[in-house]
Amino acid sequence: MSEPQGTEGSTRRLPVVETAAQPTGPTDPSDASDPTGLTGQETPGGDSPPPPASDAAGGRAGRFWSARRVPAGIVALLLLVVAGAFLYDVVAVRTGRSALGWRRELARQLAERPLDDTWVRVGAGVAAALGLWLLLLALTPGLRKVLPMRRTRPDVRAGLHRDAAASVLRDRAVEVAGVQSARVRMRRRKARVRALAHFRELDDVRTDLHGVLDDAVRGLGLARPPTVSVKVARPGRKG
Repeated sequence: MSEPQGTEGSTRRLPVVETAAQPTGPTDPSDASDPTGLTGQETPGGDSPPPPASDAAGGRAGRFWSARRVPAGIVALLLLVVAGAFLYDVVAVRTGRSALGWRRELARQLAERPLDDTWVRVGAGVAAALGLWLLLLALTPGLRKVLPMRRTRPDVRAGLHRDAAASVLRDRAVEVAGVQSARVRMRRRKARVRALAHFRELDDVRTDLHGVLDDAVRGLGLARPPTVSVKVARPGRKG
């Protein structure tokens, strides 16, 4: 919008562009200085563009941890059943009833069987394997299909599903001239792309695919961009 000129009672000043006087003789560019003492794109009002955000400013982009609801629910249910059965039997014995047969048989088996018995070893192996599995679930993040993205703010975390990332790379791959179809297998460290080219030289198509897919991977904004492996072949003959 433009200000009407000559309005009565207006005190707003019109913008003025000041130009420095051009020197009359040759000068050394290194001796030129700004009278405000600012360089580059800085202005006296402090309107310089902010620097681009980095991962260090937003924090480390670690993997997402799974809630492990199914294993935790199974373990809790088993512990509840076993603890309830033992509690019921203890209360029954305290009230003057005899212990249940399964508990008497269990106590007898534990007292009579030696440690080198086959069933004792099998039971110990199963218990050890179950314990290692639970420890593995507790110490690993899980959610392997979610790729962490770069953090630009410390209070915001974002992730990209592998299937979505693979769809983006596949769409970019089929845009390359000569590519008939493409398949992408996305992993945390590597993206394998297999393309079928029905015209153009395979080396030219492969070179174009590498350039396009490298740009696409950078555009995903992942914290750890995977390396791209490209294979190009001719489609098989029909019939």
